[in-house]
Amino acid sequence: MKAPRTLIQKIGLFLKGLAMGAANKVPGVSGGTVSFVLSFYEEMIYSFQKINLKAFKLLINGRFKSFYQYINGQFLLLILGGSMFSYFSISLVLDYFLQHYELYVWSWFFGMIIGSVFYIYKDFGDWNLKNTLSFVIGVSVGVGISFMTPAQENDNLWFVFLCGIIGVSGMTLPGLSGSFILILLGNYVLLLVDSVNGLFTVITGLLSGNFEVLDVPENIRYLKIITVFTAGSAFGLVSISHVLGYVLKRWHQIVTAIIIGFIAGSLGIVWPWKKKIFAEENGEFLVDAAGNKILQNFERYFPDFSNVETWIAVFYIVFGIALILGIDYYDRKKHSRK
Repeated sequence: MKAPRTLIQKIGLFLKGLAMGAANKVPGVSGGTVSFVLSFYEEMIYSFQKINLKAFKLLINGRFKSFYQYINGQFLLLILGGSMFSYFSISLVLDYFLQHYELYVWSWFFGMIIGSVFYIYKDFGDWNLKNTLSFVIGVSVGVGISFMTPAQENDNLWFVFLCGIIGVSGMTLPGLSGSFILILLGNYVLLLVDSVNGLFTVITGLLSGNFEVLDVPENIRYLKIITVFTAGSAFGLVSISHVLGYVLKRWHQIVTAIIIGFIAGSLGIVWPWKKKIFAEENGEFLVDAAGNKILQNFERYFPDFSNVETWIAVFYIVFGIALILGIDYYDRKKHSRK
């Protein structure tokens, strides 16, 4: 039986959830990478894997304490609670910095992902032919995804459910950005901007006693969409975790090699020097419900090193690498004391 977590450990898990939640919202950044680097990835996968038939039987039979212990409830509540809290707090701060200091934020992410690749790579050990090929496959898939062309928006509820399954993959697959995948599927704005805004409008309206918000067809449409998307995300979180738990147990090194390659390949998505390409129709930019131009893709370019801004960006890349290596150093020092 595991020893109870201390208050410091509980706060640490919540903060890790905050970091993962903030990463999940940013197109190009994977919450799964955060969980991998902060060393709670495998516990998260195996905890989600516990949400199975046995867990539902415990729940139906009213054995709530056994259910809570069986699914590692404390861990899941802290991690998911941190992620959800982040979506309405830390990620809003991140949105501000992306809007005003975009190059520096992407540079910081780029540096952290380089540091993450090194962090995982140095402890891998056995780079035989099979693991090296797995690494190359991971890199190839990651690079391939970064250059895909986005589709058009689609609000069909079956497709929205599929988007939920795929979109949540950023939490369970390090290197794969769920938000970026939603951009490729054409539904990033619909699912993570418009629907969330619609839900917020309905909740604030109901709390203020304005039940007429439920008579607005557009609000009902967004409620349906976000409900189906959430259901797809929950289904994807559990089902993908079951698959990953199975393959991690049987082919741990191969899967880890693919993940390292996938994270390395995702560097193409978070390359700091890129220009946004917005969706157009008949020569005019398409906008969302809030009046913001809809992002379609990125056009990457090589930086100008005669520009001071470029060197500041390079500083943030180095800072990002140093941050991950600092976490690694602290982790090793902590374990050496035990």
